[in-house]
Amino acid sequence: MTAARRASAVVAAVAVVASILAASILAAPAHAGPRTRTPALGEVFNGFVIGTFAHGRMAGPDEILEPLRATDPFYREPRLSGTEKPGTLLKSKPVAVQYTGFRPGDVTAYKIMYVTTALDGTADVSTGLIMIPRDGRSDAKRPIVSYQMANDSVGGNCHPSAMWTGADPLDGAAMSALGPLAQLFGKGYAVVMSDVGNNGDPNPHGVFAGKYNARTSLDAIRAAFAVTDAGLSRTAPIGLFGIAGGGVGTGHALEMKDRYAPELQIKAAVLEGMVPNYRNFIATADGSVGSGFAMATLLGLEPHYPDMRLNDHLNDAGRAVADYYRTQCQSPGYFTLPLVPLRTLFKGDQPPAGIASFQRAYRDNVMGLGTPAKGVQTLVASCAADDSPMSLVPAADSRKLVHDWRSRGGLVDYQPTDCSMVEAITDIYGWGTDLFGMQTVDWLAAHLK
Repeated sequence: MTAARRASAVVAAVAVVASILAASILAAPAHAGPRTRTPALGEVFNGFVIGTFAHGRMAGPDEILEPLRATDPFYREPRLSGTEKPGTLLKSKPVAVQYTGFRPGDVTAYKIMYVTTALDGTADVSTGLIMIPRDGRSDAKRPIVSYQMANDSVGGNCHPSAMWTGADPLDGAAMSALGPLAQLFGKGYAVVMSDVGNNGDPNPHGVFAGKYNARTSLDAIRAAFAVTDAGLSRTAPIGLFGIAGGGVGTGHALEMKDRYAPELQIKAAVLEGMVPNYRNFIATADGSVGSGFAMATLLGLEPHYPDMRLNDHLNDAGRAVADYYRTQCQSPGYFTLPLVPLRTLFKGDQPPAGIASFQRAYRDNVMGLGTPAKGVQTLVASCAADDSPMSLVPAADSRKLVHDWRSRGGLVDYQPTDCSMVEAITDIYGWGTDLFGMQTVDWLAAHLK
């Protein structure tokens, strides 16, 4: 056989294997839940949500200004004895939910501070937020959803317990969460959010360290049960919902749940637009509309992977950008580098996806290498194809994640989202709501009854 024929045979064999693999992923075994669908506007602005407007009020001037001072003493950490277990509640306090100066009615909320576990196994401290709809239902009987937002903020005072109490009123992450939260509250679910560290810590936050994000998310649920006034039940069904940056933590939480938090009654999980492989994401987003988010990802890994030594690789312009980003919330901070090739910020014109000292962090955050939690129904709903400026995560990475989890016995449903520009032009409502994961809430609800 000639070299050309051998090469043709290899190409043909690869094509066959690829087609078989794609078919095994896309052809769906029977769906573990209902087909996803775009919710009608009335399902978002449901009766409960309309009630929050009717029973809410605009905050007064002092109520608006006080959170913006970022001096809440709640975030001062007590000294740990070293004997506290992960999920130990250190303190909590009732707070008013406040968004863009409005205080919705019928929502009870608590800030929480609790013990979690750093990547090196030592005890660490995180904060978070619990929000519970007041709808006449017994709190002990309502399902609980760990909702991990598309929050990519590296700066302090930019995280859920700040966003939803008036301290970070205009962040895009909060805007993207309004629809799913409206649906979850309309169904009567309590929502628990992790800040992925102490929101009040002024140092750069390692929000992109997936395994740390996962631990803080699982421990936030544990801590929520210890808030006596919240009245949540340890036997209540629990759902995990993670989108974009939050989806990274949710994916790793699935892989570590059985050994890290086996007692939690997690029934189902949704991952929307998550990043299964940071190296591939950074290579794809570099030079696109998402260049700033690729840069933020590097900065949000470094606190837990100090061997990255990011500043050593940045040129003067890159260090100036990094120093700014390390103090910023997602919006407007990380939208400031659209279409900028990141190599222009690195010494020697190095693309950051290939820098050797970054590879350990990339490898440690690849999803799909572990085994999903036993019995947890999981939905992956990321973009179906790389056909939109919003397609910053290679679609093939999500399909590979589904294949890898299924190969280890994971109960994984794959219902990809149409992110194409054709869809954006012909159905902007469906395009936008699906990107935020709103089409998945009914699927999640089917497994939390």
